[in-house]
Amino acid sequence: MAVSTIAVLGAGSWGTALASLLARGEAKVKLWGRREDGLTRSGTSWRNERYLPGIDLPGDMIYSTDLRATLTDADWVLVVVPSHAFAETLRSMRDIGMPAGLAWASKGFEPGSGDFLHEVADRIFGTALPKAVITGPSFAKEVALGMPSAVTVHSDNDAFANTVAKALHGPQFRAYTGNDIRGAELGGAMKNVLAVATGIADGMGLGLNARAGLITRGLNEMLRLNKPLGGRAETIIGLAGLGDLVLTCTGDLSRNRRLGLALGRGTPLAQAVADIGQVVESVQTADEVMRLAERFDLDLPIASRVRAVLHGDTTPADGLRALLARDQKPEYGAELKF
Repeated sequence: MAVSTIAVLGAGSWGTALASLLARGEAKVKLWGRREDGLTRSGTSWRNERYLPGIDLPGDMIYSTDLRATLTDADWVLVVVPSHAFAETLRSMRDIGMPAGLAWASKGFEPGSGDFLHEVADRIFGTALPKAVITGPSFAKEVALGMPSAVTVHSDNDAFANTVAKALHGPQFRAYTGNDIRGAELGGAMKNVLAVATGIADGMGLGLNARAGLITRGLNEMLRLNKPLGGRAETIIGLAGLGDLVLTCTGDLSRNRRLGLALGRGTPLAQAVADIGQVVESVQTADEVMRLAERFDLDLPIASRVRAVLHGDTTPADGLRALLARDQKPEYGAELKF
């Protein structure tokens, strides 16, 4: 069987971790980044000291800042850049040539339009190109270290979903498949907003009961928004939704949770983002989640309060007080009938 060549675009923590995972399998991996020193040699291994310090990465990966060279002869492309850079990256790819298949592990919405990333990909490459999203509970550091993890690959093209999942799947990494791209993308994006809420509560020292309540009610908000969008409930209660939500809300490797922790402890937003030193997707994603909620006339109290905090319209303490002051109601409304 011929060895597949996979181009991975984006040498941040998650792109580097996925490239190293693929390289440990049977694929030839070419990783593209903007910085000449994005990866540096350490003996026979690579290192990404900015995003994954101290972790040895497979030395047979090819690292380049030349996008054309990276894309040349690639069987399929995996894009792992922040959501705000997703469209620009795809347009640069299109200027070079059409890939045979496109996957992405980016999470969020296109700024401005609010489009899901699969809608951006369809707009730039057309609907015929095989496409897939990789999502689920997976911190980059743990994947790079070879610790057990599980994700899900969703695509309208079953054959391409299986191609991507098989390349990722290994002794310490499980990759499942599905065909609900919209639901999978919603879960991967919205969990970042909800992680800010649990981070704020933990930063304020409100306890484990409050954290569990916010996670559970946050899942309810995911389900309510997912339904009118046409996503399936089982996607939201699986790896793409609940799995990623629990990880991001409870694990301190999460940038969005750390943002919430800082805000809950009284750190100003700009300082909290600067201290994290990487893109924090929730700041823009909260606006897009609430734009969707308003389109469908949905009340999403947790997401709404997070947006208000991130815009400086309320304090974390006042936002949580407003949540607690809401009227008693049934746990599940008529709109959530499974």
